[in-house]
Order: sequence, then structure tokens, then C-alpha cells
Amino acid sequence: MEAHIESFIEHLADERQLSASTLDAYARDVAGFVVYASGEGVADIEQITRHHLARYILLLRQRGRAGATITRNIVSLRAFFHYLVRSGRLLQDPSIHLEMPKQEKKLPHILTVEEVRRLLEAPDTGDAPGRRDAAMLELLYATGMRVSELTMLDCEHLHLELRFLRCIGSNGNERIIPIGEGALQALQRYLSAGRPQLLRADKPSEALFLNQQGGRMTRQGFWKLIKKYAQAAGIEAEITPHSLRHAFAAHLLDAGADLRAVQEMLGHADISTTQMYIGPSKARMKDVYDRAHPRAALHTAGAREEEGDQP
Repeated sequence: MEAHIESFIEHLADERQLSASTLDAYARDVAGFVVYASGEGVADIEQITRHHLARYILLLRQRGRAGATITRNIVSLRAFFHYLVRSGRLLQDPSIHLEMPKQEKKLPHILTVEEVRRLLEAPDTGDAPGRRDAAMLELLYATGMRVSELTMLDCEHLHLELRFLRCIGSNGNERIIPIGEGALQALQRYLSAGRPQLLRADKPSEALFLNQQGGRMTRQGFWKLIKKYAQAAGIEAEITPHSLRHAFAAHLLDAGADLRAVQEMLGHADISTTQMYIGPSKARMKDVYDRAHPRAALHTAGAREEEGDQP
């Protein structure tokens, strides 16, 4: 079976022009299965069945292999057997029913309301860059926009008198997002005593947020700024430009905001993506129940009476 592996790797190198490290990974994955199959008494590639493959994947799980490693092995084995069938070396593909493991969606670290407050207050608004940074941070938390969407805003996208902005997503779709009082005031300060100082006569720009050279603020530039302000605010958790977007969604939902409305403001195509931010504590869930359920008040009143009867 080693000859089949060599032929497969040569095919990948010629047809798909993969890197040496990727080719090595394919070779290791397939070779690992071949060693296992040989130990099971399989002497020829045609003797391999889907049960051999399923048991091998189960063995990897039992050995504690990471989900990403198992997924990579499945991809490698699928490619290997698909190649053997296409090249006429095998009549049937035993890997066709191999299922990819479900990847768990891990909720990122959510900044607390207090951490967000300290972050928003970190910029020194005594100069133009500080007013710009304060406005960017406030606007991110107020709208839940992606950083790429924030940096692509033009002045014409703002409608401050009506307290909303037009956001153009990466897919070209437009959505209307309301602006809260904190972000509104920060934007007004920046537009009146921040952006004019950053704007250069020889470099006119429609961009809302400008860098020190008068050009459009970049995502990378803002990444450096948010890292600086997180450190100044004493936030120990790892923070990214997406952190305020996560906080926007989680804090709104935790306060009882409508899920569909939050989905629309975030621009999520699938509501399940928005649902991952729903993480109210058990205490809050009980509080919501006690306040909202028609019979909960009877239970609460009864409990208080029993407590009052105790000596």
C-alpha cells in the first residue's frame, strides 16, 4: 500500500502544487491509517472498508486527538481514496460515508460593562487623534459594526440629526443602525474639533476616520490603537477589534433586547450566529421568570409568607 501513498503524494504535488509541509501532512495521515489497517490484517487496499476507516477515526478520538487533527485526517483519507478511484486503482470509495466532526462554536471572551466603560474612557480627548479614537470606540460599541465596516465609513453615511448611520457590509448589503447618545456626542466632538485637524488640503478624503497622514484609518491601524487602550484600561483578557462587537451583542441580549433586532443590527445572515451571544446567568433567568410569569408571583408571595411564619 506504500506505493499507492507515493503515487497519491506525487499526484498532489503535480496537480495541486501544494507546499512541502502540506504534502508531508497528507502522507503522515494516510500512512498512519495504513499502519493501523495492516495491524488489523488488511494486506491489500481493496480489502479496506468503511468500517476500518470508522474504527480508525474512533481510535483517534479515544487517543485524545484534537478535533482539528481528526478533521485533517478525514480530509486526507477522503482525498486519498478519491484519488485511487479516479485513477482506476480502486472500484469503490470506502471513505464516502466518513462524516466530519462537528466543530464547537466557542463564545469569545465578552468584556463586562465595567471593562467597556474603562476602555471607552481610555483615550485622551485633549487632541484630535484622541477625539477620533474615542469616537471610533464609542461607535463600535454603540452599533456592533465590524471594524472593517467602521473604517470604510464615509461622512455621508452619518445622519446624526436622525441618530442613525448607513453601514455597507462586505457583501454590499446596506443596513441602518441607530446611534446612542454616547456615540453621538463623541462623533460631534470629533467632527467639530478632531477631523478638521487631521484632514490635509493636499489629501482630501471622504473617509470619516482619518489617520495622522490624512488618509483613511486602516483595520491594522485600529488594531494597534485598541491594544494600547486595553492596556491603559487595565483589561487583562485578550482583546481584538471584534471585542466591542461581541460586547454590543451580548450586553443587548442580556438586557432583554429582541433577538431579531440584534441580528439585523449585526448583519448576521443566520440567526443561530446571533444566538451564541445569549448567555444570561441562572439568577437573571429566574428574575425574568419571576417578573413575567403569571403564576410566579403567587409562588413568590407564598414563599415570603412561609418565611414570615417561621420563629
